[in-house]
Amino acid sequence: MSRFIVRVPCRHAGRRLPFLRAPGRALRQAARLALALAALASGPAWADRAAPPLGYAEALEIARRQAPALRAQLATLEGSTALVPSASTLPDPRLSVGLENLPVAGPDRWRTTQDGGTMQRIALMQEVPNRARRDAREQAALSRIARDRALLAATELAVRRDAGLAWLAVHFAEARLAQVAGFQRENRLLQDTLPARIAAGSAMPAELTMARQEALAIADRADELARDVHKARADLRRWIGARADAPLQAQAPAIAVDGEALRAALPRHAELAPYAPLRALAQAEAAEADADRHGDWAWEVAYSRRPRDDDMVSFQLSFDLPWQRARRQEPQIEARRREIERIEAERDEVLRRHAAETEAMLAELQAADAQAERLRGAGQPLAAERVALALAAYQAGRGDLAAVLTARSQVLQTHLRAVDLDAQRAALRLRLSTLIAE
Repeated sequence: MSRFIVRVPCRHAGRRLPFLRAPGRALRQAARLALALAALASGPAWADRAAPPLGYAEALEIARRQAPALRAQLATLEGSTALVPSASTLPDPRLSVGLENLPVAGPDRWRTTQDGGTMQRIALMQEVPNRARRDAREQAALSRIARDRALLAATELAVRRDAGLAWLAVHFAEARLAQVAGFQRENRLLQDTLPARIAAGSAMPAELTMARQEALAIADRADELARDVHKARADLRRWIGARADAPLQAQAPAIAVDGEALRAALPRHAELAPYAPLRALAQAEAAEADADRHGDWAWEVAYSRRPRDDDMVSFQLSFDLPWQRARRQEPQIEARRREIERIEAERDEVLRRHAAETEAMLAELQAADAQAERLRGAGQPLAAERVALALAAYQAGRGDLAAVLTARSQVLQTHLRAVDLDAQRAALRLRLSTLIAE
């Protein structure tokens, strides 16, 4: 942070001017202002001040452990895994108990032991889906596991990305507030020194008014940035809980991005990973529909008890007869084939969309890198040079304080612009580094 001290030649030669002595009252006010801004930047007053600084990697790990979205997706994966054994298991057998040939008229009506044709019957039946159907169901269950596993990996990447963006938002919001706080302290020091200069005849009363107007503008900007810090902390708290109130580590992470490697790895994009198991699931469903053309079968064993004759045992087999294939099975098979085509076309569309978005982000990153380098290499030195020239003219009596304040405002804008560019570059690098599912 650069500091600008105004030196004006006057009749108090050989003595320190009053506004250069940094009076005790000004120092106390500056200290109170610094403490207030530090409190705004570090979170609520009730936060644990002894908490160690929160690092970027720690925030991502806490978010990974606590994210409800990850727990929900993990529960989905565990549920689909639990379904695998039942996919190829035969249906439960069916037990039937009943009476056959019970008379409802005559002298033996409603009697189960008088008529010779009346039988008490108990039967056990087992339906047997054909092997192709059971294999298709098992393959569909395995495909659902692969799909849910891919969705879990994509969800974890999304949690890492969003938690990282929240950490970066807090980091750069506090960096902006720190920049404004430095200029606010300088303005306060200027206001404290101007009355003595006005009394000495080396400054005009209007200059104090201009300094106060600048203080109002800086205070408005500081309030806006303090609001942004609070909002960013709230968003970070969503991901990591109360740990979000701890102070952050000083440095943002350095995230490397290789554009060519990223382009080559785009087919492994996190949002594309579920499409392979989705296609396998559609193929399994098509195979199950094709199995309908062969039909299922069932067997049944029955034991019959007759009051006046010997007991009997019956055994029978039953078979499905898919004789309307053109009207029942073939439309189902065709619908499943179209579903496979839809999944493939949708995957191609998603791949093209992400390729375009990746190129756009790479272009934005390249432009932001160039702008940041230009700003630090030329923009900030030129802004500082403008302040020096305006200050020299003011000291020589050829300029006014307004030019100095305008130049100082430009310096503040360049510093804030540099922070904005750093925030933009860090966010782009983070987004680009969380595209590919490992």
